[in-house]
Amino acid sequence: MYLELTHLVGVLIHATHEAAFKMGGIGAVLLGLVGSPYYQKAIKRTLLVGPLDTYDNVNKQRLEKEVKFLYYKKCNVNELPSSIAEALSEIEGKYGVEIIYGKRKLSDIEVEVILVDPKEINKRRENLFKGDLYRHLGLASIKYEQNKEYEFFISAAPPLWESVELLCVEEKLPKVILAHEFMGMPLIFCSKMYSDNNYTTIFYAHEVATVRPLIEQNPGHDTMFYNTLEKAMAEGKYLEEVFGSQEEFFKHPLIKRSILCDGIFAVGDSVVKEFRFLGPEFRNFDIDLVYNGIPVQKISASEKIASRNKLKAYANNLFGIEPDYIFTHVTRLVPSKGLWRDIRVLEHLDKMLAKEGKEGIMFFLSSGVPQGRSKEDILKMERYGWPVVHREGKPDLISYEIPFYGAIKNFNEEALAIKCVLVNQFGWSRELCGLRMPEDMNFMDIRKGTDVEFGQSIYEPFGIAQLEPLSFGAICVYTNICGCAGAVRKALGGKTSPLLIEANYTQLPENEYDLEALLKIGQVERNNIEILNSNYVAKNIFSALPVDDAQREKYLEMGYKLSLKMSWDNVVKDQFIPGIKRAIKKAGESR
Repeated sequence: MYLELTHLVGVLIHATHEAAFKMGGIGAVLLGLVGSPYYQKAIKRTLLVGPLDTYDNVNKQRLEKEVKFLYYKKCNVNELPSSIAEALSEIEGKYGVEIIYGKRKLSDIEVEVILVDPKEINKRRENLFKGDLYRHLGLASIKYEQNKEYEFFISAAPPLWESVELLCVEEKLPKVILAHEFMGMPLIFCSKMYSDNNYTTIFYAHEVATVRPLIEQNPGHDTMFYNTLEKAMAEGKYLEEVFGSQEEFFKHPLIKRSILCDGIFAVGDSVVKEFRFLGPEFRNFDIDLVYNGIPVQKISASEKIASRNKLKAYANNLFGIEPDYIFTHVTRLVPSKGLWRDIRVLEHLDKMLAKEGKEGIMFFLSSGVPQGRSKEDILKMERYGWPVVHREGKPDLISYEIPFYGAIKNFNEEALAIKCVLVNQFGWSRELCGLRMPEDMNFMDIRKGTDVEFGQSIYEPFGIAQLEPLSFGAICVYTNICGCAGAVRKALGGKTSPLLIEANYTQLPENEYDLEALLKIGQVERNNIEILNSNYVAKNIFSALPVDDAQREKYLEMGYKLSLKMSWDNVVKDQFIPGIKRAIKKAGESR
């Protein structure tokens, strides 16, 4: 796609902990944004900035692989003009930090990167900055100095800021800072305190950090929280009036100061509501809804069948069955993903399939070990029946994997038509997952070959993963509180699709609850709602399941067309760039 360049922004500075390499969701967003031709048309320069612990061996290896160094003293690299190199060296000396400047490829587009390792920072300089934060912004760092995460991002901000100023000083077009989550806010604080208001600043809310623990740590989860939010807002009350002071949680004071920005981007409708709930100052603040895009890839019917056949062969190797249907959930194994809800839906679906004489397999690809187990450990575990059989303790089950496997084991003992398996490994190939997996299996097979992808989260600001298999014709199940639910509704335009099933676990059996009663919703009440509503979800899945490969081919075309409506190109064109324009206009009016 060719677009004539008429730049809106001279330099767009992404302040993020994923500046050096992709680690999670924000990295996926950066890839999606920068890869769009609409982004490339509007943005002249992209600069990724953030702190990095270069003493960490994993970080060092990835850094050397993914960033082309133009300035890095530790590696004796300096390809910059002497004036810039000398100025960067002065900043290093002033703060006692290491600075790395280089280039990194995102979606085949080369962007600039500035990294600061603040491990040996000059404490006097750090304390001067903290003093300024208190005097100018009322942020008392002394409350949070025992938190290593807070210290890491705060200490890196001043040298990062001076490096940004050095490299952007000549830019005449608008300069925009996007603070990706609380981690990027310290750089915005610097811009507010140390510049002549010549940067447009935007907080990019990939979640509302204050809200996540309120949902995850309360037994009523989303059922309690979102009903409470609606009732409280209707009564003119805000989060801390209802849930008490959140000032002890270090992320809270950082994101509350996003009110200083020229705009806020929220990735989902629930995130917008959560921000409005933070305090009266956000009630009418400019918050742009900027959904995440989803991957779009066109494949043939034969490619889908080939992937399904590999998954069926794996099911046969594990359980000795040839399943009619393949169900999957690819996710991190954390409470927010609501994995127990999948089992509740499967309990209902199991009876429906059994009645029709059909069989299914559910692959949970979810691990508590982000880097994965070693090949040697996997082979050792296979000898006692992994991944069908698990054992507690390393190298196998740890943390949340232990109770979740218990739930799977109980399900398999009672089920008539569906078998579940927990593949608690990072990856999806024979090399990573053992000899029972087909030799030519790869990660995209679990995406292309599935009939249904689950994603019934209790807290999910957007949920790209839930919709990733959509363009491959899969039925995608997500919850009404997921940010992607709004994107789906927009794409459907008031219509429905058998490929998109919205679960609702916040729907109460009765309408009349006062605020006190809503706050008391706990596990018992939520369980009852989940049992009832999971049956509704199962019925919708059952009625949508493809009866043959011909219907799968129809779903393939249908899913691809729907995915295009939610692509990164559409997000950038219709939401991201207009949001940038509004923020630049507001910043200009305030100068």
